[in-house]
Amino acid sequence: MDLTISDLPTLLIKLNSVGVALSKEKDHDRLLEIILMRAKDLTNADGGTLYLRTEENSLKFEIVHTDSLGICMGGSQGEPISFYPIELMQDGEPNTHNVAACAVLKNETINIPDAYTNDEFDFTGTRGFDKKMGYRSKSFLTVPMTNHVNEIIGVLQLINAKDPKKGEIRAFSRLDQQVVESLASQAAVTLTNRQLIEAQKKLFDSFIELIASAIDEKSPYTAGHCRRVPVLTSMIAEACCDIEHGPLKDFSMTEADKYELSVAGWLHDCGKITTPEAVVDKGTKLETIIDRIEMIDIRFEVLKRDAEIDILKSKLEALGEKDPGADEQLSSKLKQLDDDREFIR
Repeated sequence: MDLTISDLPTLLIKLNSVGVALSKEKDHDRLLEIILMRAKDLTNADGGTLYLRTEENSLKFEIVHTDSLGICMGGSQGEPISFYPIELMQDGEPNTHNVAACAVLKNETINIPDAYTNDEFDFTGTRGFDKKMGYRSKSFLTVPMTNHVNEIIGVLQLINAKDPKKGEIRAFSRLDQQVVESLASQAAVTLTNRQLIEAQKKLFDSFIELIASAIDEKSPYTAGHCRRVPVLTSMIAEACCDIEHGPLKDFSMTEADKYELSVAGWLHDCGKITTPEAVVDKGTKLETIIDRIEMIDIRFEVLKRDAEIDILKSKLEALGEKDPGADEQLSSKLKQLDDDREFIR
């Protein structure tokens, strides 16, 4: 990239747009695509690969693009990547023969003008790929992605910088290297933040599921209830979203809405965690440590007695006159009280 004073505003605008795009994007795969595509755009590179470092200390292929060959692998829209990860250690020794691994191990950018004339790294695989695809891999720029705590979380590798006017393959310039190093550092911090946010979300989800499980374990009569509610709630919400006619035809939910609903489902009974077991652990509606249903029975017996007294009073007031509706009224009243008592049980 041959920079002139007139090019500075354009470069600054592009770098600023990269920062804005990285901060706004929430999808992990799209974020990786933005990093690689913007790096290719800033250096006019024909291809590139983005690796992420794994817990097994290897570099996993996340995205592979080569414009002139129409290769688009990984990310949100590309084909699945079947390449094996690059091991940082081989047979107990640092894998410094691989350019991407070496960039991580030495924590430095590696700028190679021509891979075919380079004897420091093993480009056997690259030569085999070129022969098979009719391609010529020439210039390589391999930049470790270092975050704010100086941890290398991945590698950004660009291939074949092109002259924007002539279209010829050229070496990556010093300015290209500085721009990509800046982008890689910014991208590493963004990815780390996303990983921390995702880890925090997983911790939160685990915590609310633990609360629900603890509530379910308090009673064999309600066991499984808190685990079933979020599943059933999500199923109902999905069914509502699929409706194409009627009152719910315009109903829709974003992924954020669905997540909030799921959390609400998990936590809908969280108050029970402080509810006494005497209230939660019951096989019938009014069961407690001391079964008080007898007290309810006594109250109903009193009500039935009162009903009988009322009828007897009405008969006395009739001064011996026969009241055919009195007995029927008493039977109806007593039956209603018996039904109410049975319902409470």
